[in-house]
Amino acid sequence: MSQIKIIGESCIDVFVYCEAIRLAPDLPVPVLKEVHIEKNPGMAANVQRNIHSLSIKTDLITNPNWETFIKTRYVHDNSNHMFFRVDTSLQIKPIDFNNLELDTDIVIISDYNKGFLSESDIADICNSHPLVFLDTKKILGSWADKAAFIKINNYEFKNSEKFITDKLQNKIIHTRGAEGCDYQGINYPVKKIDVRDTSGAGDSFMAALVAEYLNTSDIIASIKSANIAASKVVQTRGVGVI
Repeated sequence: MSQIKIIGESCIDVFVYCEAIRLAPDLPVPVLKEVHIEKNPGMAANVQRNIHSLSIKTDLITNPNWETFIKTRYVHDNSNHMFFRVDTSLQIKPIDFNNLELDTDIVIISDYNKGFLSESDIADICNSHPLVFLDTKKILGSWADKAAFIKINNYEFKNSEKFITDKLQNKIIHTRGAEGCDYQGINYPVKKIDVRDTSGAGDSFMAALVAEYLNTSDIIASIKSANIAASKVVQTRGVGVI
C-alpha cells in the first residue's frame, strides 16, 4: 500500500530558454534563438516527483495520455523573463472510478480544472477517505466540505471568497507568496528572498505539507515546513523540486 495517493491531471512542462537577438522587421516582437530545453513532469505528476524526492511511496491516478499534454514556456535565458506559453490542445477524459481504490494513509487531490475531476467526483473522494488534502483551481462550494484541508493560492482565494462558508474557511490553507500563508486566522510568514521562478511552487508546497503531516499529524508544523520548501523552490528557475 502506498503512503500517499495523488489524484489529478498531469502534463509535461517544457521550458525553451532563448536569446532575444533582435526585433522582427515586420512586427514589434522579439526574434528568439533557442539556447536549450528542459522538460519535467507537471501538475499532479510534479506533486508526485516532489514527494518522491522525500523518499515517500506514492501512487498517481491521472489522465492516461498525460505525456502528450504539453505546456511549453519560452523564457529569456539570462533574465528568466517568460515571453509566452503554448499549451497543446487536448481533451482530458474524466476519471474512471471503476479502478479507484483509496487504500492509503493520505489522499491528495491535485485538481487543475481540466476535465479530469468534477465537483461531484471530488465530493465522492472526500466522502470515501478521512484525510484528503485538496488543491483545486475550481471555485469552492459545498462539494469541498468533507476535505480535511484545502490549499489555494491568493488568486484562487479571491475567486472563491464570496462562496467560502465558515465550514470551508476553517479548512483553508491560503498561500500568499511573499506574505506566507494564512490558516484559521493566523499568518505563517516566510523569509524575504529573491524570487527567480514561481513555476510549480504550489506543487512543492503541497508535497512538503503532506509529507510533514504524514510524519507528525501536526498541521502547523506542516505549514511551516511547506513554507520553507516553497521558498527554496522559487529561488531556482523552471519547475524545481524540494
